[in-house]
Amino acid sequence: MNDDPGSTSGPAHRTWWDKLGHLFSGEPRSRAELIDELRTAQVNGLLGAETLPMLEGALKVTELSVDDVMVPRVQIVMLAADTPLSEILAAVVESGHSRFPVHGEDKDDILGILLAKDLLKFFGNGDNFDIRTILRPAVLIPESMRLNVLLEEFRRSRNHMALVVDEYGGVAGLVTIEDVLEQIVGDIDDEHDDEDEPAQIVAQSDGSWLVSALTPIEDFNTELGAAFSDEEFDTIGGLLTAQFGHLPEAGEDAAAGDFRFHVTAADDRRVQQFRVTRDAPALS
Repeated sequence: MNDDPGSTSGPAHRTWWDKLGHLFSGEPRSRAELIDELRTAQVNGLLGAETLPMLEGALKVTELSVDDVMVPRVQIVMLAADTPLSEILAAVVESGHSRFPVHGEDKDDILGILLAKDLLKFFGNGDNFDIRTILRPAVLIPESMRLNVLLEEFRRSRNHMALVVDEYGGVAGLVTIEDVLEQIVGDIDDEHDDEDEPAQIVAQSDGSWLVSALTPIEDFNTELGAAFSDEEFDTIGGLLTAQFGHLPEAGEDAAAGDFRFHVTAADDRRVQQFRVTRDAPALS
């Protein structure tokens, strides 16, 4: 058996797995202890820098409820059942959405969900259009439902959208499977999201740079004349999280190569932005 302390099959590795195994098989411990064990695993190289935030996000989902992530009622694009086909098509094109709640006399009278693709059959033949004939059933859920329960409901029913109702039965908001998954993996952009994204590296008047943690290492190297390897990590955020040895908080500093990285923005799942300065050369 290999007892090399640098080996992942050595005693230190087994000790960590023994601790994690006890955590799951023994008496339940606190969530904080579990997260500490996972962070220790990352420091020991057992978890990648991008994996830990997702695991923490998955744990966080069990603590959040629907009203924490839903789109509020005032922002929902709804369609009235008696809306002419031409106006429905215009609303679909303008919004870029693929699913639309359809209501009757008022917005609390939900008749079903319209899928934009179901309108294709009416192109050039909308004389007998009746939106009620193509509606899918609407899923109604309470504001207090936990996100992990909702995710299982989405998986079971194969729905991607649910309408959130308040204690009086009125529509309070809307939630999609994407809203839930983003709590685990971060923002998910699609073809309808704004393509004019802010620059990832912005030079400052004092000679420093504001750098997004999502900046590819190759782009960072090109822009700042660095030589960081991108074999193990894709982004500068992943590289620096490994350099810190833990998930850094705003205000922390680390040095890497010829640069110093100051964390200017971070949340409880990932670092978001650095202020980067070039270290002065050491005096001989």
